[in-house]
Amino acid sequence: MKRILVTGGGGFLGRYLVRRLLERGDRVAILGRTPHPDLVEMGVEEIRADLADRERVTEACRHRDVVYHVAAKAGVWGRWESYFQPNVEGTRAVLEGCRRHGVGKLVYTSTPSVVFTGDPLAGVDESIPYGRHWLCHYAHTKALAEREILDANRSGDLNTVALRPHLIWGVGDNHLIPRVVDRARRGRLRVVGEGTNRVDIVHVANAAEAHLRAERALDEPGRADGKAYFISQGEPVVLWDWINQLLRSLGVPTVDKRVSLRTAYAAGAVCEALYRLLGRKEEPPMTRFLAVELGKDHYFDIGAARRDLGYEPLVSTEAGLVELVAHWRPRLGADGD
Repeated sequence: MKRILVTGGGGFLGRYLVRRLLERGDRVAILGRTPHPDLVEMGVEEIRADLADRERVTEACRHRDVVYHVAAKAGVWGRWESYFQPNVEGTRAVLEGCRRHGVGKLVYTSTPSVVFTGDPLAGVDESIPYGRHWLCHYAHTKALAEREILDANRSGDLNTVALRPHLIWGVGDNHLIPRVVDRARRGRLRVVGEGTNRVDIVHVANAAEAHLRAERALDEPGRADGKAYFISQGEPVVLWDWINQLLRSLGVPTVDKRVSLRTAYAAGAVCEALYRLLGRKEEPPMTRFLAVELGKDHYFDIGAARRDLGYEPLVSTEAGLVELVAHWRPRLGADGD
């Protein structure tokens, strides 16, 4: 029985990971800002703390064999400090806690956005350098944090590994799929570009499995420690075909109207400027980062994860879609209403 801390354990990916750890027989604690009584009833220890609370985060690492650092602030809009504090300073607190309390293994949830440049990414592997011209603070701060996580491995007393799952989806997602469905139902979704761009996605169960395999790989020095790995379904989807397949299955109108990538990018720049001028905190309807993500290729070679972690997707894209539709369709009604 291992003693494990999962930051962000009440979130989408965190919950899947916590359940797998409980099934394995581990003693699990989660750290986050909001209560999760259902997880407490399952025997999970709950530590209420913000990532910005350095002392609380550091102390939460006491008596742990493994820490999974899943929590982060995601998004494409907001002040630099609102991302830097949780994503970088919060990660530093986790690292300090691991060092201070002798935690042996740290698995970090990163993102492929750490290599964002604004250019298409077609089948690249982990040799690609960190990005530039970030366009959003999330990608930039996650890159800073990932670098510190991997550099910490060189100390010799802490083994670390970073995983980069791309577009996590599945039952329980309260962000990605709900937003797509909502915008489509309101007629506010447009195909960006030619509609042929391919992207990687990963089912949440597969992302959780990758984390478990990464932890096990840290038992063998030199195998995965100090490295980062892209995680996906293993085969990209044509983004807009996949979105329309989902919408059609849910009885929601598909997306047929198009906007060029150049137009979407320009609209994003205008929206960003206006929102900054007006001091608006909510996310603009379009940003330059979002335009690039929606209109260009973003898929990755997961050969290293297969080789070093023994990772293979357990849930196929097709099976995951069937499960997702079965979950969502009753909530939308037979005709999508």
